[in-house]
Amino acid sequence: MSQIGKQVVDFKVQAFENNDFKTVTKEDILDKWSIFFFYPADFTFVCPTELEDLANLYEDFKATGTEIYSVSTDTHFVHKAWHDTSETIKKINYPMLADPTGVLSRGFEVMIEEDGMAERGTFIVNPEGEIVSYEVVAGNVGRNAEELLRKLKALQFVAENPSEVCPAKWKEGNDTLKPSIDLVGLI
Repeated sequence: MSQIGKQVVDFKVQAFENNDFKTVTKEDILDKWSIFFFYPADFTFVCPTELEDLANLYEDFKATGTEIYSVSTDTHFVHKAWHDTSETIKKINYPMLADPTGVLSRGFEVMIEEDGMAERGTFIVNPEGEIVSYEVVAGNVGRNAEELLRKLKALQFVAENPSEVCPAKWKEGNDTLKPSIDLVGLI
């Protein structure tokens, strides 16, 4: 079943951000674009490479008015311990959400119940709290932050320009398409 247009569940979770603990709720994500970046667990192998990739582009995401939330079923204490011991994870400035109860993992339908961990799922959420893009990949394959940023910018463009669509590999500044009967069969 598609999750496009689905509202993010109500939630209240702990997070580790900027060497401090804080609470993040659904109210905090409304009125801005958000990315929920689920990964199986702290202290693993593929996960830190993905989180570092996001950290390297974090300022580019923030420039679009978007907040990144990495999410695993670890506690906020574990996130801090990982941050304190890993040179890779020390680069992270975005909130690392703790989901030990699985409220987010189940709400976004990425919980692996038998393992108590989340699938490798990426969700782009619009300012109204609706999922507008998602991808779930096998646990042994990492994701690409550059492609995620490209998709985010395309989604933001069409949200602001509802009469236009973005073709494959569209990048900011490229031509878009204006669907009409005149284009049928010409592309």
